[in-house]
Amino acid sequence: MSFSTLVNDLTYRDDPRPASARTISTATDTRSQISRARSYASTAATSVSISGDISSQLHGGYSHPLARSWQAERQLTKSMLIYPLFITDNPDESELIPSLPGQRRMGLNKIIPLLQPLIAKGLKSVILFGVPLAPSAKDALGTAADDPQGPVIAALRLLRRAFPRLFLVADVCLCEYTSHGHCGILNEDGTLNNNLSVDRISDVAMAYAEAGAHCVAPSDMNDGRIRAIKLKLIEAGIAHRVVLMSYSAKFSGCLYGPFRDAAGSCPSFGDRRCYQLPPGGRGLARRAIHRDIKEGADIIMVKPATQYLDIISDAKEIGKDMPVAAYHVSGEYAMIHAAAKAGVFDLKAMAFEATEGILRAGASIVVSYFTPEFLDWLDT
Repeated sequence: MSFSTLVNDLTYRDDPRPASARTISTATDTRSQISRARSYASTAATSVSISGDISSQLHGGYSHPLARSWQAERQLTKSMLIYPLFITDNPDESELIPSLPGQRRMGLNKIIPLLQPLIAKGLKSVILFGVPLAPSAKDALGTAADDPQGPVIAALRLLRRAFPRLFLVADVCLCEYTSHGHCGILNEDGTLNNNLSVDRISDVAMAYAEAGAHCVAPSDMNDGRIRAIKLKLIEAGIAHRVVLMSYSAKFSGCLYGPFRDAAGSCPSFGDRRCYQLPPGGRGLARRAIHRDIKEGADIIMVKPATQYLDIISDAKEIGKDMPVAAYHVSGEYAMIHAAAKAGVFDLKAMAFEATEGILRAGASIVVSYFTPEFLDWLDT
């Protein structure tokens, strides 16, 4: 019932005269009728509210765009974002990655022009992945991973000089540098040698820290590598200035394909199921998170993100006093692009929805290929 209809209804209801005898109301009568109508409407609304729980009335709390934004426990900001970069050993390389829309493999001479406008827009952090292209760069031990002239160490030194305020994260793994494509050193039978792998990974982490990384992020998933890295950082006297971010809950699966195209890190045989977590292994993920916190991790990461929101929530519960990061991986990013291109949804709307879900689950840091777009979108 409209408000004007309510006024007329009350007027006719309260007037004892027949319709033929009714005359046009004066201005005073009209005001009186409107006042009575409002009182009637208010009483009716109150009777509805008090018939149930008053807390059921929620709409007013998010009726304005600003009030709506206040309902989020965490709102996406530029400082939450880390942008992945693929750095090659060819200084002038700038090659689009077909399976990863808009992303490139780049050499050292191309990094500064790429980052300058992004930093001007508010980019705060990048994570570096080395992509050696030279045929001789890969061997069974991943020797090139900590080569002083290799792509990651060279990029760290360059970026520390060029952008002193940019927070530099170095991914620590061997898969890009080993001839077999696995994340550690193998036994003769092709299985992973955990002890040798941990020793090697921790040496690489130290090399990156000494080259200028603000944060080292081991993604290999070898048991005990967080403790080994932390102890070496302490022994070197630099633990107080290097953040240790652990890929604690990194799940195996099919969402890494575009990344492996970008980094050239696909295993030459087998897969990584023996050291990456099974998709259904929630309890195993919780145990890994507990372990890495005890071993000295400063930040816990979950990877992938949108399929593992429960694990992000678990990580925040377990590490309630620690930052939790989530890697919105290449497959997740490529799926959103593919669906948006097919007209399933709007790219920007879905990128925000996916990322806000990650934040809602408990993350406060997001590694995202959408970072350049977010730097623009967050200003509009």
